[in-house]
Amino acid sequence: MSIVETLSLEPNPKRRKIEPVFIDYLSSFSPSICLHSFACHGVCTACNSIVDKRNYRSFPNLSEGSQIHRDSIAKAKRLTTKFSSMGDKKLTLVLDLDHTLVHTTSVPSLTEAEKYLIQEAAGGLRHDLWLLKGPVEDLIIKLRPFVGDFLREAQKMFTMYVYTMGNRCYAESVLELIDPQGIYFRKRVITRDESPYVKTLDLVLADERGVLIVDDTREVWPDHKSNLVQISEYNYFRMSNGQGSRAYSEERTDESECDSGLANVFRLLKEVHCGFFRVKEELESNDVRLLLQEIEFSRGVQY
Repeated sequence: MSIVETLSLEPNPKRRKIEPVFIDYLSSFSPSICLHSFACHGVCTACNSIVDKRNYRSFPNLSEGSQIHRDSIAKAKRLTTKFSSMGDKKLTLVLDLDHTLVHTTSVPSLTEAEKYLIQEAAGGLRHDLWLLKGPVEDLIIKLRPFVGDFLREAQKMFTMYVYTMGNRCYAESVLELIDPQGIYFRKRVITRDESPYVKTLDLVLADERGVLIVDDTREVWPDHKSNLVQISEYNYFRMSNGQGSRAYSEERTDESECDSGLANVFRLLKEVHCGFFRVKEELESNDVRLLLQEIEFSRGVQY
């Protein structure tokens, strides 16, 4: 059981309903001292004192109003990863959205050779192609080959986040397509609304030694490149500045399912996961960054 489940911060609908019992694992066990590590709507969950919200931070997988004191975040992350790895044998996986899991373009930007896609998407003829009504212009979204199998299998090994430079409205619309029942990501969504300029693991409730990132853009992770698995950029539609060879959409073809960027990355993630859990006695000292470095050094390729 993870620390967030113990604290009833992310209720699981499959469990029987119980009254929330908040146990402040990070506070002193002395009855006279409370570190006010966790708060809900400005009230300490351990001693019911009113706290200053400015000293607290929210995380996407915490329920509304729940926050962790800034001085307790590092320990909360360590405990979350410890409980998750020892209990569920899960690490944390942070996934980019655009050009990693999907490719999105505006309908007006489609070339003449791509306009057949509008009818295919509108008519529901394809499971991997969707039209999305936008406030300014409509969008067309193409799912990357292997994305369904990738998410289904990765969910067995990882607690997954989506982290996108798109806005929340767009992110939630895409997640309705790839995770309609909220099985894979639930509330674990970070967007440019929370992180407008660069991406950071500061917003992910997990110890960095247990976090892997999959993104096509290395530069947006200035402080966490050692956690990053850089995937090949997925471009299905003709890019606005595209030159030379025709796009997948114009050729009416696509990446191979068995040799797509996601399929190749999945094999690497599985290898890192197996390495992390190979020796049970080393769980509290293992680090995905070291494992990733060893594997990528031996392979020397981008996925």
